[in-house]
Amino acid sequence: MWSMFNLFYDLAGLLFPRLCNACGEPLLKAERVICLKCARDLPYTDFHLFVDNPLARQFWGKVPIHGATALLYFNKGGKTQKMIHNLKYRQQTEIGLFLGRKIAEHLLNTEHYQDIDLIIPVPLHPRKMRTRGYNQSQFLAEGIAEILGIQINNKTFIRKTATQSQTKKDRYTRFQNLQHTFKVVDKDALQGKHILLVDDVVTTGATLESCATELQKYSVKKLSIAAAAYVR
Repeated sequence: MWSMFNLFYDLAGLLFPRLCNACGEPLLKAERVICLKCARDLPYTDFHLFVDNPLARQFWGKVPIHGATALLYFNKGGKTQKMIHNLKYRQQTEIGLFLGRKIAEHLLNTEHYQDIDLIIPVPLHPRKMRTRGYNQSQFLAEGIAEILGIQINNKTFIRKTATQSQTKKDRYTRFQNLQHTFKVVDKDALQGKHILLVDDVVTTGATLESCATELQKYSVKKLSIAAAAYVR
């Protein structure tokens, strides 16, 4: 029976090869999402160890943030970019869960993130949700929640305005375009809570700043940020 299972497994591997989402090489049977070599070589930031880190500094003097961390550095053409691309555009949602669990493992024993009450993924506009079919930040949030045992709330905070691509805009223009984009629809769910806001990639921080500006209007106790990747 076991040899028959292996035969079918090997045949499926030939027809539908399981590839590493970071380097594109075939995965071994025991490997999931990325290969062991890529797992060893991921460019971790270790931002969770330092309250004063490059991501946190992006919000200084703009919006009060308790803690800000990103799991990986994002370099053009690198492993992180390939993983994020597969997560966002190729329906490889297991990457979001994988990265979310990694984020949570880093936060698990970090004092600054011990009293989180609620996880909120950065929302997509309904139009983009219909086009893509899912919110990549939701899967990151689910991976974090799985390890930390903290509730996710994706109903209280919405994106009410669709925005054009921000890729080629500077930070100020991005923030201006994002003003009045987000809305809290249940303020009671936020009051007195330490919120962990979750996003996929931070470039200028304009999206997160816009989110944080709106959330801070509703008596949150603390607001922290966790992202899968940081563009340096």
